[in-house]
Amino acid sequence: MLPYSVPPAAPKGFQPLRPLRNWLDGIQIQDPQLARRLCKLIPSTCPFERDVTLFGRTIFHIPALCKLNPLYEQLVALRYRALCYLSDTCHEDISSYC
Repeated sequence: MLPYSVPPAAPKGFQPLRPLRNWLDGIQIQDPQLARRLCKLIPSTCPFERDVTLFGRTIFHIPALCKLNPLYEQLVALRYRALCYLSDTCHEDISSYC
């Protein structure tokens, strides 16, 4: 018998961000101007991740802090939907957004 992973159960209890998450997940991209604006506003990589260097030597590394954002997955998915809309429906080159 092969082991398989069981998807985690949905957390129960107080979830104050659930309505905002559902709203972000429900946004339909149907306007090229909105899609372009979303691709420009939502960064493709975490802007906080850095290496702090002094005299050419790395002193320490600041890890990506974006995953601490409770809406990170919804924002990344929204950006992805906007990129797919521009690429598939509008046939635009999306390399400038990557």
